[in-house]
Amino acid sequence: MTEKILVDLLERYKNNDINRDDAIRELKDLPFERYEHAVIDHHRALRQGVPEVIYCEGKTSEQILEISRRLLHKGNNNILLTRLDQTSYDKLLQLEVEIDYNPLGRTAILKPEFNPMKYGKILIVSGGTSDIPVAEEASETLKALGCNCKKIYDVGVAGIHRLFAVKDELDSADIIIAIAGMEGALPSVVGGLVEVPVIAVPTSVGYGANLNGMTPLLAMLNSCASGIGVVNIDNGFGAAFLASSMIRRMNKFIEKREVL
Repeated sequence: MTEKILVDLLERYKNNDINRDDAIRELKDLPFERYEHAVIDHHRALRQGVPEVIYCEGKTSEQILEISRRLLHKGNNNILLTRLDQTSYDKLLQLEVEIDYNPLGRTAILKPEFNPMKYGKILIVSGGTSDIPVAEEASETLKALGCNCKKIYDVGVAGIHRLFAVKDELDSADIIIAIAGMEGALPSVVGGLVEVPVIAVPTSVGYGANLNGMTPLLAMLNSCASGIGVVNIDNGFGAAFLASSMIRRMNKFIEKREVL
């Protein structure tokens, strides 16, 4: 349940457009709703500004469909699903709602309603083309969360002149998400060039000594560049959610100053 839906419910009760029992019935599942395979957190939109995100890996198509249906029933828009495969996406078509599906990023947004925040620009840079699926997960997450985002792909340190060629874009960003596999050097280089926060995302892209992402993870954690935070391997969603939280606070701060 979003803040808008809750306010509308209270207004309807205040204006006698809904009786007490019906209002209580609508509020009954506000904290959470339990069904056979999941406990759905309907209160998350009020706490964090966005509804519960559905992580699809490990869930059956039927479970994903039912969780989605229950979130939609509460009036949520911009319901984000991550790690969604084609079979489960095909199942979601039964919902008969608009779906923004990104097969490369393995994401879907149910009932998209994009309202970008007024301030703040997030830049996503990837080391190589093979890192793009993780970058697309980050990009789609930012879109669902109302953030302005630009993507620059394949500017890794193997051809560092490619990164220097987009220095103006790096300088104009408020937050940079740097995504890289192999040895994971990209965030360190970016962190040494800019004055804004850099969120580093290690990927499992690379040959054997990449150790499925452990090598870039440790490299990013041990970066000598300042201002770098690191999320988990292949976690484009986590990087984007963190960046969006920072941008949301920026917008609230600026809006308060404008009122004053």
